[in-house]
Amino acid sequence: MRIGQRSLIRIYSTLNLRRFTLALVATCVLTGYARAQGPLRETVVFPQTVEISTLLSLPSLTPVHEPTPAAEGFAAPTPIIESRAALKEATAHQFWDRENRVLFAATGIAATGDFLITRANLASGGRELNPVTRLFTGSTPALASSFALQTTAVIGVSYLFHKTGHHRLERLTSVVSITTSSGAVAYGLTHR
Repeated sequence: MRIGQRSLIRIYSTLNLRRFTLALVATCVLTGYARAQGPLRETVVFPQTVEISTLLSLPSLTPVHEPTPAAEGFAAPTPIIESRAALKEATAHQFWDRENRVLFAATGIAATGDFLITRANLASGGRELNPVTRLFTGSTPALASSFALQTTAVIGVSYLFHKTGHHRLERLTSVVSITTSSGAVAYGLTHR
């Protein structure tokens, strides 16, 4: 076996170990996230329908115009009045609910672990692989600020998703951050 082949085998096995570790961490995080949510529950809110005769009998509503003689061959459509308040109430939750607090705490813990492993690897002669974080590796306070800003950005993006009604993406933002930080910790521990 030549030297070039041996290094290719070592690189290939390192890549497989990295992929396996990342897949294992992602599976553990997602399984824990699914268990934290409890059994799957879907709330289905059906639109409320109201008959025209009921609408005509209400004094506060204007009467529906009678169809013209040319359109008598068609049945008059039944208006559907959706209860948007009921729909919004069924899907809304507080931003700082228990699940978000747990996810944000886990995001902070994963970022702290990533910071500690990165700092230890840099102190022992390693190098930062993330090009954005590499800009802050000159000093420990700058590196700590970088990871703190990362955690703050995750909370900010989650808040934007919450305000726009994208509640699954709100939770998924934290899960992705936890997974990537945990993968970076696993990679840092295996490459000391």
